[in-house]
Amino acid sequence: MDDLLDFSGQVALVTGGSRGMGREMALALAQRGADVVITSRKADACQVVAQEIEALGRSALAYGCHVGHWDELQGLVDAAYEKFGRIDVLINNAGMSPVYPKLSDVSEELFDKVVGVNLKGPFRLMALVGERMATGEGGSIINISSTASVNPSPHSEPYGAVKSGLNALTRSFAFAYGPKVRVNCIIAGPFLTDISKAWNMPAFEKNAKTNLALRRGGEPNEIVGAALYLASRSSKFTTATTIRVDGGTA
Repeated sequence: MDDLLDFSGQVALVTGGSRGMGREMALALAQRGADVVITSRKADACQVVAQEIEALGRSALAYGCHVGHWDELQGLVDAAYEKFGRIDVLINNAGMSPVYPKLSDVSEELFDKVVGVNLKGPFRLMALVGERMATGEGGSIINISSTASVNPSPHSEPYGAVKSGLNALTRSFAFAYGPKVRVNCIIAGPFLTDISKAWNMPAFEKNAKTNLALRRGGEPNEIVGAALYLASRSSKFTTATTIRVDGGTA
């Protein structure tokens, strides 16, 4: 294994890690030596991925947690440190982008959920984990954002707004906890995860032919390269920045 991508002895915490891009990143880290904390709202789904990680010879912790609920996050972090004694990589991957027929149908409850999962939760986790990283051996924090944060588009207004906030937090936290903690952001384009099941796929595929340089949506495992780079020593001079993994979104 390339030493630059060797995570032996390290621990990663991946939110939204039970499926899609989160699962792919968790498995990729485990395949390269990391022990992994998997969290999502469904503890049983986390346990399935934890078993996959253990089958690779690594240790895993499955923890059911709603990242939009502030009061649940301290327990998640405490459980991770109790089991492993450290967190070296935090990936804020959990997110939600609800579909709605028109803007006036977006309720306050729905808006608050979008803020909670995509912005409030990552803020709190970065504060809790980043502080410990900064007083310990350091680490890497990776936030998963979206092209909706830089290319505002119809039907994703609340989502795009809060992901813009996540981009801003990325830079702020890099300065708050540097130089020992690096904080970066992946701006993800349209990935064909579970969320895409709600899309009008014929319309998406037609749009992709003109608005995506690669003319297709991404597969979940295609996020892995950027995540491994940002999590590893390969990127030790990279912080407070964003990397687009978006298929060449126009």
